[in-house]
Amino acid sequence: MLSRWQWLLIQVTRRLWFRAALFSVLGIVVAVLAALAQPLIPADMPAKIGADSVDNILGIIASSMLAVTTFSLSTMVAGYAAATSNVTPRATKLLIEDPTTQNALATFIGSFLFSLVGIIALSTGIYGSQGRVVLFAATLIVIAAVVITLLRWIDHLARLGRVGETTQRVEEATALAMRHRRMRPTLGGAERKGRPPVDAVPLHALDIGYVQHIDVNAVSRAVAKGSVHVEALPGTFVDPTRPLAFVAGVDEEQRVAIREAFTVAPARSFEQDPRFGLSVMAEIASRALSPALNDPGTAIDVLGRAVRVLAILLEPPQEGERNGNDDPECANVFVPTLSIEDMFDDVFTPIARDGASLVEVQLRLQKALRSLAGMDGERFAPAARRHSALARQRAEAAMPLEADRVLVREIALA
Repeated sequence: MLSRWQWLLIQVTRRLWFRAALFSVLGIVVAVLAALAQPLIPADMPAKIGADSVDNILGIIASSMLAVTTFSLSTMVAGYAAATSNVTPRATKLLIEDPTTQNALATFIGSFLFSLVGIIALSTGIYGSQGRVVLFAATLIVIAAVVITLLRWIDHLARLGRVGETTQRVEEATALAMRHRRMRPTLGGAERKGRPPVDAVPLHALDIGYVQHIDVNAVSRAVAKGSVHVEALPGTFVDPTRPLAFVAGVDEEQRVAIREAFTVAPARSFEQDPRFGLSVMAEIASRALSPALNDPGTAIDVLGRAVRVLAILLEPPQEGERNGNDDPECANVFVPTLSIEDMFDDVFTPIARDGASLVEVQLRLQKALRSLAGMDGERFAPAARRHSALARQRAEAAMPLEADRVLVREIALA
């Protein structure tokens, strides 16, 4: 389980500027080290390999990489705009964090700065003939890296911002969050059942926004003999009137430490919040069902993805995997589990509402609910039956043709 600082560090490494800055520094360091490695090169080596041509090669790299970087940035922005208008703005965050895109831009910018520093160093006479050999070898490595990156980048551009590709990324992010939640249903704490103790007092948030991350280990360390009963799971909108948790047996200093373990931000995050991923999937389906797009195929595709994501909760534990409920890491922190009803509401209600008049969408929705009910009759079946009945009522009210209503009626769960 990630601590708050580990989680924040991961968020920083996913920023677009991070890899670009890292590759840029690496390019500058390589260009400088070439001057320091001169004594290691034999004196007759430069003439044998034509190291004098490194000036021209660096000039070509500097001019071409600047153009390629500019083109890549404009293409990337166009892909983000396409995803925003055709999929959902909430999915753009995943595209920005895409490692292929970040590696491509970082490689291009780093190559540009490497060549620029190399040209400046050559013009000032820092490199001798042996230094040119080292710079020439480093330049060949940079060219190879640029060529490989360009080939991957061209293939990636064909899919950047497309509906199917973006939906796949949303599914992968949601599946990862759901799998983490299956492994630790209570985020490492003990399962909270019912209301907190009568002696517990509310601990309110100081900021207004969504809970993105809870460092349960930090909460546990902050309370020695007391207990914390988490009220706001990741994804919950909080304000100074809504408690983050109820605490018992803690002093004011401990309350401050507990509050700092809750990361509150303006927007929701995928990592600890699988419900957000399900909501984004539903947004994609709803936008596809709008009159502007009229794409029921995407809504049908999202239903299949939603079944796969929810089925992760039913996967058996892998070998060596801990069961967080049986052996909680932080026994003095009580965390509620995710509600199956809430997750079904997040993904199925918008699709049932916006696709009420489309028989193909309603049939696929009923089949999805039937599949989930069959997978787990205890946890999934009650929610699946409720949503099946609601979807059937919406369909009967919206469909003009009796034959379509009969089809939905026949396949709906009893």
